[in-house]
Amino acid sequence: MKSPKVALVHDWLTGRRGGEKVLEVFAEIYPDAPIYTLFHFRGSQIPDIEQKRIVSSFIQRFPFLNKKYRFYLPLFPLAVELFDLQEYDFIISSSHCVAKGAIPRPDALHVCYVHSPMRYAWNQYSSYFSPEMLGFFSRRIIPPIIHRLRIWDESSSHRVDHFIANAKAVSDRIYRYYKRPADVIHPPVDTGFFEPGEVEEDYFLIVSALVPYKRIDLAIEAFNQTGQHLKIIGQGPDYPKLKRRAKQNIEFLGSVSPEFLLQAYQKSRALVIPGEEDFGINSLESQACGVPVIACGGGGAKESVLLGETGLLYKELSSESLGAALDKFKDMTFNKTTIRANAIKFSRDSFKKKISSYFLQKWAEHESQL
Repeated sequence: MKSPKVALVHDWLTGRRGGEKVLEVFAEIYPDAPIYTLFHFRGSQIPDIEQKRIVSSFIQRFPFLNKKYRFYLPLFPLAVELFDLQEYDFIISSSHCVAKGAIPRPDALHVCYVHSPMRYAWNQYSSYFSPEMLGFFSRRIIPPIIHRLRIWDESSSHRVDHFIANAKAVSDRIYRYYKRPADVIHPPVDTGFFEPGEVEEDYFLIVSALVPYKRIDLAIEAFNQTGQHLKIIGQGPDYPKLKRRAKQNIEFLGSVSPEFLLQAYQKSRALVIPGEEDFGINSLESQACGVPVIACGGGGAKESVLLGETGLLYKELSSESLGAALDKFKDMTFNKTTIRANAIKFSRDSFKKKISSYFLQKWAEHESQL
């Protein structure tokens, strides 16, 4: 069996979140593979990624990209389709937006790891574009743009030979929107870096991008009511309005170093996940530190949190339901060793072995059919 010439396709490189940590493993498995991405903010990735050949699209040259890249969304499908991938035998895309729409050579293999189908076009549309959030012109412009994106998103799914979902909830969405099956391989957590500490302080923690579907607003409402100390790590376009709504017991820390993040997990009473997550690597980073999780039970959280053992889940997506969970949490006790043991099952080494085996298997099947 010949070794394929591989290209990696990733939506964009602007920070280091769950999708980028998956990409890092792909890049380890195929160290010679270039990375094709819509745009890349230099210095935003670990050195191993920054040193690779990174091919960006025409969007890289657009003005005000650092703060306004979301305004260029209507051009994202065209940008990914213009990548010239004809020399590659095997395309591996890492997609939560348009990366899966890359056009492979007709006889090439395309495997796509999906973090979520395009959220703002499908299951989270109302979180981003509800009528009360839009002005007069936006209410008339955005719906037809998103309608066209949905059509493109479904049609471009046929360019993928095999889908991998990061969670069962995402696999279900792939089938609902694309009518395609998807194998589930949960994303990795760095259990070597994230480990328990000795000191606990009296605060709760959120680690999240500050974007609508994360529902940080619900946590702010709940903690405004309880008066408990909440620290929020992360940045995003929702920061100004969230900051205005928060009382003094809520602290925004912005973007932090990995070492600061580790200590923040270790010292917290619990990680709070107020929105419906696709899977939630931060849940497992917290558990790797022996710290329990309080999460909305929809989506992928029920795949990573063991009820009563590593955290608790609440059903209703509301500040009242989160407040009731915080009240229930007061009387619960957790064992750090038990919590960490659950995270170990999702270790980076385990993920690398599973995904390597999957890629080899699909390439062997593809070769046998040529």
